[in-house]
Formats: sequence, structure tokens, C-alpha cells
Amino acid sequence: MGVEQKLANMGVVTTTLETVMNWSRTRAMWPMLFGLACCAIEMMAAEGAHYDMSRFGMELMRPSPRQSDLMIVAGRVSRKMAPVLRRLYDQMPEPKWVIAMGDCASCGGVFNNYAVVAGVDEVVPVDVYIAGCPPRPEALIHGILTLYDKVNHEKIKDWA
Repeated sequence: MGVEQKLANMGVVTTTLETVMNWSRTRAMWPMLFGLACCAIEMMAAEGAHYDMSRFGMELMRPSPRQSDLMIVAGRVSRKMAPVLRRLYDQMPEPKWVIAMGDCASCGGVFNNYAVVAGVDEVVPVDVYIAGCPPRPEALIHGILTLYDKVNHEKIKDWA
């Protein structure tokens, strides 16, 4: 059933600018690959044919921060890597989102020492946390759908 059948012969579709902008933002997210540990293998598996993240318009993981608006941090972040992560985040264009994938990225994981950051949210603001060690590709897809839901409920006054 298409739009034409639902609207009959009216020929008019009404919506809000907010709805159109949020819909277009979710359908054109370009993730940046930032795999640091074993969670990166699960992220790569989610890109494969079995899970097929291309159905969300994410065929390619962008290698450049200037071409991406979604940073998926997969794995533990060391204190030495934290400034690099922040620099890449700062180079991303607005609007930008961050997913912390795995226990290491979310809270430091099993690494309770001075060399590992206790959660990537100490370095960049995180929108969605994905639990697991390592989380399954289904969990990453669920996290992306959760981010879509968050973006779809944004208001124009929150954009600035």
C-alpha cells in the first residue's frame, strides 16, 4: 500500500520540518571505524552479509572523520589513545553521535589499571551504550536502532 492509495486523490502530504530532518539524518548516517580491541571483530561481522548493516544505509565505514557523523568506539581506550579519539571527534561535522560498544568502551571493562580510560564518556559524549564482552552483532544493530529512535525524537530547539 503506497502513499497514493492512503491519500486517495488529495495529492498532498503534510509533515513537519523536524520529522523530515530527523528522518533524513537517520537514513544517512555514516559511521567511522574506531575499532580498538576484540569488539571491532563483532563490528566487522555486523557489516558482513549475514547481518547486513547496509540495510540501514551504512555500507561503508568511513576512514575519515570529515566524512562521518557516527563514531562507534569498539574496545578499550588507553590513556595514550584518548587525545587521538578526542581530536577525531572534534573533526567530525555536526550533528555527530557516539556509540560506546562493549564493556571496555562503556566502563573500562576488566582492566582496572591506570593505562585504560574507565569509559569513553570521559573523553567524548556518548549517546548509546552497548553492553557485552564482546557484544554480538545483533547488539550493535539494536544500539543503532536505539540511536535512530533518539534522533527521531530530537526537537529543533535542541539542534543548536
